[in-house]
Formats: sequence, C-alpha cells, structure tokens
Amino acid sequence: MREEKILEILEDWNFWKRKLDTGVERREYLERAKTFLETDMVLAIMGIRRAGKSFIMRQVAKDLIANGMSPNETVIVNFEDSRFTDRSVHVLDQIFETYLQYLDPEHKPCILLDEIHLIDNWERWVRTTNELDKAKVIVSGSNAQLLSGELATVLTGRHLDLFVFPVCFEEFLRFRSLEINDKLDMIHKKIDIKRLLREYFEFGGFPQVVLSKKKKEILVSYFDDILNKDVIRRYNIRKIDELIYLAKFYLTNISSPVTFTSLEKVLNITADTIETFSSYLKNAFLIFFISKLSFSVKNQQKAPRKVYSIDVGLSNAVGFRFSKNIGKIAENIVAVELKRKQSRNLLTEIYYWKDYQQNEVDFVIKEGLKIKGLVQVCWDISSVETRKRETRALLKASKELKCNNLLIITGEYEDEEKVGNKKILYTPLWKWLLIDKIY
Repeated sequence: MREEKILEILEDWNFWKRKLDTGVERREYLERAKTFLETDMVLAIMGIRRAGKSFIMRQVAKDLIANGMSPNETVIVNFEDSRFTDRSVHVLDQIFETYLQYLDPEHKPCILLDEIHLIDNWERWVRTTNELDKAKVIVSGSNAQLLSGELATVLTGRHLDLFVFPVCFEEFLRFRSLEINDKLDMIHKKIDIKRLLREYFEFGGFPQVVLSKKKKEILVSYFDDILNKDVIRRYNIRKIDELIYLAKFYLTNISSPVTFTSLEKVLNITADTIETFSSYLKNAFLIFFISKLSFSVKNQQKAPRKVYSIDVGLSNAVGFRFSKNIGKIAENIVAVELKRKQSRNLLTEIYYWKDYQQNEVDFVIKEGLKIKGLVQVCWDISSVETRKRETRALLKASKELKCNNLLIITGEYEDEEKVGNKKILYTPLWKWLLIDKIY
C-alpha cells in the first residue's frame, strides 16, 4: 500500500489531529486494561462482535493521552476498514514503518490492532514487536479460538486476555443515564431500576442497541453479521442452512439441557455436524455451555450441558418463541453475569447440579477444590410447591457438596430463611445484579 493511503486511513481512526467518539466509559474494562498495561505482556481484548471492544480500545488510548502520553504515541489500526485491501502480514510492517516515519514518536508507542485476525500470520509480527520492545501492543478479535489458541501458541506466557461482554446491568443503567452509587440510590431509584430491568430482559446489553430506538432490527443484523463474518467465512461453512437452524434452536432454548445425540433426532442434523457447529458458535461468543458437576470426568462429559446466549436480546430477537419464558431469561442473565465474574477470576468454575431424583440446582460456583456457592434462579417463588422444590434441591446439594452459601435469586421476593442449621438468602435479580458494584 502507498504511504499516503496508509496515513489517510490512520488519521481517520486516531487522536492525532481530532477528537474521536469514545462512547460511554466502560470503567471496569478500562481499569483492568490499565493494570495489564503496566506489565510487559501483549493485551488481547476478546468478545462477541459489537460488544464494544473498539470503543474500549479508544478509551484506553484516550486515557493514555490524558495521563501524559502524546497523541502521536498511540496508533489505532482498524482492520475492518475496507480500505485495507492487503491482508498479508507485510501490511503490518508497512503500517508501523509509515507511522514511525511520519509521526516520529518521542517515546515507545502503544499500537492498538483492532480485529487483528483479519491479517494472515499476524501472531509472529506481534510477538517480534513485543519481544524487541518496539511498542506496547494491544490486539482485539471476535473469535475465542483465534486469540486464545493461536496467540497462546506463539506467545506462550506473553499475553493477558481481557474478555468483553455486552454491558452488565449496572453499565446498562449508566448508558440510560441512571447512576447507582450506593444503597440509598438503590432504594430511591428502585422504580426506575425495575422499569429498566424489563427493557434489559427484552433487548439485552449490546451498547448500540441500548442507545438506539431500532433495537430489534439491530439485533437481527448482529446475528447475521456474527454468523457470516465469524463463523461462515472463517470456517468455510457449506451447510449454511443447518448452521442457522442450529444457532436459532440454541437461542430459542436458552437455559435448557442439550446433548448432541438428542439434537440429532430433533433437528435431523448429524451429531458430528452439531458438535462441530456448536464449537464454532461458542468460539464466536454467541453461546456458551455449562456442564453438570460430577467428580467423574466420564460422567460429566456424557451428561447434558445447559446452553445459554451471551445476550438475551439476541435470543428474543431471532429465537423461535411463541411466548416469553421469563424464568429462562432470568436464568440466562444470571449465567452471563457469573461468566463475567469468572473472567475476572480464572480459578472459578461454573456448573449445574442434579441428582438421581432429578433435584436440580442451577449454578454451582467452584473455586479450586472448594464449592463457594449454590445459586437457584426462580422468578416466581410465591407457590408453596415451587418454593419446596427449589429449597429441597438447594438443601440436598448443600449437604452433598458441603456448602452453606445458599442463594435463591427471585423476581421480587426478598428474605432470609433458616432451615435447620442452614440459611437461605432470597434476593431480587435487580439487586443481585447491582450488589457487587456498589457494596
């Protein structure tokens, strides 16, 4: 590429001579990125397409500049810009050399490579640049296998991962100009919080969707983009109709147990194809699975896994749904929040529990060898039978797993119940989603 063309593209994406829109600040991600930047490792920002990775990269660059770095010492490269027609690794050399020649940074620059996986063999260029200390390197991508697998192979022990999710409920409230700073805010703004929770249930937390009026249309286009760009093109899928059918089936049946062999009969797609396509959808961050807790690896692998959508808005927009199951949506929201917490503590594992009598606990939180918590999600706990069922399962799991941290997340009900020497805490979902953020 000509140097003039490279500069023209770069000027559109950088703070050199202009202010850029950085969106609503994603505080938690920004703080964690700043901590990572204090190391000598490559920072890999990963997450589903449109979750806000590009804006977080801009926010990182803006923060570096605000803290004394010259704008000329940051360079953002967005490889989804269609003007980058050369996809060979040589374009990275061209971009970096052109930047150094024309911007002439006084100190070691920070280079932020957005959607880097679109460049062939980029990993070794990043490794060399990092090892020679030519620049602080941040990369982003929308495929888990690409960044954690291929990057890990080339940069063993030399990279840190930052997983970006669609906005959590606390961020969602800030996007909608509702700040919750303490317990008093939670009480005074409870009506507004619960009103906005209904919207969060319906449309989820993709940043642009939160801020837009055409929410469903955007969600449908996101689904198409994720499948086309992060699955079909990447893996050269030929059975496109089967892939779409499977993806929509999963989004329809969130918070439900599935096995590949059982789906083979339902969908009329071979179990091998279902397994392969499921891994592709998982790598694109569209869905994730939670396994049954078992102390036998063989039994755990054979047991059904529960499937969840990374965002309930996608599930509502494209799933085959005749009526809303608010309980399933609530469970999915809790699952995503637990995955978000897990991304901050890699020792954490998440399972569900089920015994031979079909007693089931939605989430088992395990850290190392210890079970840290048992969580049920029950939107409507008013029925005596429902309450008995949920507490019976929780108490049986508590006894078997030797865990006394027992929680039932509800729609409205809040209480603390003693059963023998056990204590069960009932907490409304809206409060549970905010509690870690302000307490």
